Amino acid sequence: MTLTVLVDYDSGNLHSAAKAFQRMADETGAGEIIVSSRPEDVLRASRIVLPGDGAFPSCRRALAAQDGLFEAIEEAVVTRARPFFGICIGMQMLASRGFEHGETPGFDWIRGEVGRISPADPALKVPHMGWNDLQIDRSHPVLSGVNSGDHAYFVHSWQFRTASAEDRIAWVDYAGEVTAIVGRDNIFGTQFHPEKSAATGLRIIANFLAWKP
Repeated sequence: MTLTVLVDYDSGNLHSAAKAFQRMADETGAGEIIVSSRPEDVLRASRIVLPGDGAFPSCRRALAAQDGLFEAIEEAVVTRARPFFGICIGMQMLASRGFEHGETPGFDWIRGEVGRISPADPALKVPHMGWNDLQIDRSHPVLSGVNSGDHAYFVHSWQFRTASAEDRIAWVDYAGEVTAIVGRDNIFGTQFHPEKSAATGLRIIANFLAWKP
């Protein structure tokens, strides 16, 4: 039985995310969806989802405070190459470091830094909040059926600037290019919330549940 684990470390909007993943798993026959903070569940998972809301350093601390949880995620994703989906701060933590409220080390799974959004137009507010059109840099299996111009829902003040252009999959225009999706190998992450992004988000979730890197 295929098992997808949404990691619970008291830093994510797990109810709506779990509901969306469960809906798409039921529709596509993608197996079991559970929410868990148990390292042993992460280690037996076929796929891992790491949501995250709030600030980069607080999410990083909250994850580290769960005994053995990050180590289990790293073993499953880096060593065993299980498909991984980071959402919002769960995506930002893939970076080498973040600079929200000072410098905080990230996972360093995708090289780059998380810095504040600085729109060229001073009339645009930060946080970047609401719907925006995806601009896709390169194709990816998790974006099958998703096209440039499709809408996704964002709520954030900080963005992941990847060291390599190869690792940025999509962006949005907010008086400047703002990273929307990153990925490499078995690792995928969205700055936006797929569970709040209507048909586009549900398509991405369904594709992730079928993804075999």
